[in-house]
Amino acid sequence: MATQGIAASGALARRVRDQFVADAEEMLLPLSEAIMARLHERSGGTTNVAERQARHDALVAFDLARVAWVHGTAKAWRGAARESLGQPRSTRSAGALELIGDDVVEQNILSSRLALAIIDKASWELNDLKLRMHHLDGRADAAPEEVLRPETVARLLVEQWIAAGLTRDSWLLVQDVIRQHVVDRMLAAYHRSNAYLVSQGVLPEIDLSNRVRRGANSRPGPTTRPGGAVDDETRLMTGATPLARARSRASGVLGQLKRLLTERLPGFDTEHATQPSPELTAALLADATVPQTLGSARFDEAAVYDIADVERLAGELRQRAGEIKRKAGTSSEKATIEIVALMFQSILAEDRILPAVRVWFARLQMPVLRVALSEPDFFGSMEHPARKLIDRMGSCVMGFETGTVGGTALETEIKRVVQVIEQYPETGRRVFQLVHDEFQKFLSKFLTEKSATHRLVSVAQQVEQKETMAIQYTIEMRNTLNDIPVRDEVRNFLFKIWSEVLAIAAIKHGTQHPDTIALKKAAAELVWAASAKPSRGERARVIQSLPALLQRLRQGMGLLGILGSAQEAHIKILGDTLADAFQSKTEAIPQAQIDALTSRLAHLEDFLADDPETDLPLDADSIEMMLGIDASMIEVVADGGSKPTEPMLAWAQELQLGNWFTLDHNGHTVNVHYVWRSERKQLHLFAMPDGKSFLIQARRVAAYLQAGLLLPTEEETLTVRATREALERLNANPERLLA
Repeated sequence: MATQGIAASGALARRVRDQFVADAEEMLLPLSEAIMARLHERSGGTTNVAERQARHDALVAFDLARVAWVHGTAKAWRGAARESLGQPRSTRSAGALELIGDDVVEQNILSSRLALAIIDKASWELNDLKLRMHHLDGRADAAPEEVLRPETVARLLVEQWIAAGLTRDSWLLVQDVIRQHVVDRMLAAYHRSNAYLVSQGVLPEIDLSNRVRRGANSRPGPTTRPGGAVDDETRLMTGATPLARARSRASGVLGQLKRLLTERLPGFDTEHATQPSPELTAALLADATVPQTLGSARFDEAAVYDIADVERLAGELRQRAGEIKRKAGTSSEKATIEIVALMFQSILAEDRILPAVRVWFARLQMPVLRVALSEPDFFGSMEHPARKLIDRMGSCVMGFETGTVGGTALETEIKRVVQVIEQYPETGRRVFQLVHDEFQKFLSKFLTEKSATHRLVSVAQQVEQKETMAIQYTIEMRNTLNDIPVRDEVRNFLFKIWSEVLAIAAIKHGTQHPDTIALKKAAAELVWAASAKPSRGERARVIQSLPALLQRLRQGMGLLGILGSAQEAHIKILGDTLADAFQSKTEAIPQAQIDALTSRLAHLEDFLADDPETDLPLDADSIEMMLGIDASMIEVVADGGSKPTEPMLAWAQELQLGNWFTLDHNGHTVNVHYVWRSERKQLHLFAMPDGKSFLIQARRVAAYLQAGLLLPTEEETLTVRATREALERLNANPERLLA
């Protein structure tokens, strides 16, 4: 009988995996169509000749390879489903070491990002499925090739992309489309798998205590709070960056909330939009027309509010929520009203937010309630625009000290955001998304509005542009001169000096300004002048053009601040080379190559890659020189130190402007505000309240994050913390959901 039970469990597990793969395969054809559409769209979205050609090539390549990619991915998933039932295919010993190529590392980064997106959206369904499959398979840990793992789904998708002859760059062009389709399909597939197992009687009810796994030598300890189980649960989800772990913990909190709702309210649906009952709808509309008040007085936008005002407002909101709750027609509506009320009680009790700002947060409770009643995914996704808006505003105001927000543009913007939302009570998600996007744009200006910071940002942006262009000019000139016989003295001057000159001119005047074009022509003229001149006519041309060329070279070096003896040293080296050319002691360069060089230099920008990974030399002295002021309040932290890992580099690029951090630099620990990052995300600016700023390069930011020298002040967002505290109250008193 036991053998029959094992066989039945095995057959059931096989059916689950086969159905999961079948669900995933249904996504591939529409996904390939969506990718084609996006590539068509992007192929005409740039004026850069080289970039447009690259995108066109990506479109043609995908059109040729997409059938192979679709079939290859489906076959790989089916193979993984079969291997999931047996032993892992890898036979490498646990302690073995091997070198991993750059291509493999890059593929792993792409698949890891996709897998984390799936985990972020489907964490609760995924964890339930893990427990149910463990119950069937009898294995504590899934095999590395387990097809149900997001990592396996994503890895095979990327592997087959490369196997079909497609490139990493083409994946990056369409990764947003891929992520959207894959995440949505995987969520549906996990949900369907769980529903099927429940219908077969496999763990219809899941005990949360089963989720906390301990080592063999560990002993159970006391639980400090109801949310502790969620912490342990979400730590098991992923070993990625702290940012990814924070997202997983947030998903764990939302997952526990969803389970509470579905267990207490069997008919509660967190997946589909709903309409409140007629009586509740009428009550909400009536509430929306009531003037916002504080106690017995209406809000005064010019008033200054204190803690007592916030406490009175919190009491009024509890009373209004109770009145609306009595009008609810279903248990789901009552539960929604209660949870939103508890969340805002937590937000209003947050003493790190100034009372004047908490008053405006309070006015969002009713608009958020209307959204939560009609869009239950407010409880299931951190990406809901209402949550994102509250979290962004909260992250910006919690770091300010008393008196530093009131009356500023930030408080004015928060007031405006709330008033816009109140004016459109029936718009719901759309208005929250609109004002969230507007708030993000506002932040980019507000955080750098101080004159000193604004000037530093302007200069830093120019430094990044200049250095990046100089590097790329050098690379392109190396490629251009690769097959041209140019003396080393001229070659070194063009690479080390003239590339910087062209970059400065492009930033100062523009790439097509006459002065910039003249400097580009000077490079081609120098190459020609330095080639052998066997004929009298060519020597006459050199004599005639040499004064203007030398003047242009001096003018260019002047842009870099190369003057006096330093400039004369370069002119002497070039002059000696030109003298040798005059006597035919250098190699001759065909006129066709000179013409091609001139044309390519004139359109140099068309060949530059917009590469955010380009190394950026940064020098503190040059920053101070360009500012033209005392830069004692600016600390420049250039690249150096340990090399950060790829996950840490990814984390550094995803930091949110406006958030507060603790920075440990040269033994001094300070609180800093993340106020700006450059267009290419190579430079990051952190500001202290007293005005001192830290300009840090991207790799150094990642290294500081990796070493724990740069730590987020808040590990949880405002709405996650509010949800966690609401859960603690509900776990202690679940009857209040329907009271």
